[in-house]
Amino acid sequence: MNYTFSDRIAGMKPSAIREILKNTSDPSIIPFAAGNPAPEAFPVEAVRRITDEILSEHPIAALQYSITEGYPALKERVRALAAEVSAVGPDDELIITSGAQQGIELACKVLCNEGDTVICEDPSFIGSLNSFRSTGAKLAGVPMDEDGMKLDVLEDALKNGSNVRLIYVIPNFQNPSGRTTSAEKRRAIYELAKKYGVMILEDDPYGRLRFSGQDIPTIKSLDNDGIVIYCGSFSKILSPGLRVGYVIARSPIIAKITVAKQCEDVHTTILSQMIAERFLAETDMAAHFNKLREIYRHKSSLMLSAMEEHFSHDIRWTKPEGGLFLWCTLPHGSDMPEYCRRAIANKVAVVPGIAFNPDETAPSDCFRMNYSTPTDEQIVRGVEILGKTDF
Repeated sequence: MNYTFSDRIAGMKPSAIREILKNTSDPSIIPFAAGNPAPEAFPVEAVRRITDEILSEHPIAALQYSITEGYPALKERVRALAAEVSAVGPDDELIITSGAQQGIELACKVLCNEGDTVICEDPSFIGSLNSFRSTGAKLAGVPMDEDGMKLDVLEDALKNGSNVRLIYVIPNFQNPSGRTTSAEKRRAIYELAKKYGVMILEDDPYGRLRFSGQDIPTIKSLDNDGIVIYCGSFSKILSPGLRVGYVIARSPIIAKITVAKQCEDVHTTILSQMIAERFLAETDMAAHFNKLREIYRHKSSLMLSAMEEHFSHDIRWTKPEGGLFLWCTLPHGSDMPEYCRRAIANKVAVVPGIAFNPDETAPSDCFRMNYSTPTDEQIVRGVEILGKTDF
């Protein structure tokens, strides 16, 4: 039978990262392509104990249907957590989602009609880009300086774009580039959004993972006008497999996201929510965050030192102050896809930069590397191999 798919889905391609990760099922492949937290970052024993306690003490509540907005006790914990970075105001509501990516997709779904425009950093996170595409939105990429989006290009996109509805930003240790948007640019982005009547979707899964430099206030902390939707996640601070995220915004937006979520999954898995809530209640979170920062500080430093030793001086790379990723740029005109294929052939997986382009037809000289997933030995060996790979 010949199958006819919807216009929204027919042209969509599988995630390039997920396709590359199929190669990493081979244990001999060094996984610089993954975006997974470090294995040593998982609080396995705590989660095992908490899960056993929940299923012993509250088995029906953990296995029954629940409310769409989220487990009330977890919502209270999340509000307190978000207040620490001024990401929630007195007029804001929140909803628990199945990972931050669901929150991002739902925010776009409730605000954008098919054909409306979402402005994104260029490059940007492929999962969010595909979520926007799946709703029928058009993407307008804004190139980045080391401290965030180019403001003149952003204003031009706001002024001349067609039905611009959202500005999507990852201000802290951006995926894929590892860049951080400066305080000055955060304020400027907010003022431009207010000037042109456009919402900001602030995606902040890595903000707690700063291992150098000074914390920068969230864009949400500037939000006196109700124009910022803030998305957070437990994926990088607890476990991505639990699929627990959250969205914070003014109540009319959360009300519509709630209706849209009911159509998707009714509610986020209640057992996962209960685990997250009890973990927050019983854990010294400051100490936990410090442990995570030390893990990623070490791994980042190890990778950067190896790159200084083995990479050609013709290759440029970012030096992130937190998060999981760094971004490499080959000399202009290099065959980046071929370089990535050679890397795989040499048993090292990296992600081609074209995967992160808002414009899927645009070329790229870049590739993304991840330092959280591989072991120390793999980091040193993998960088050495890449240094010997022709480009």
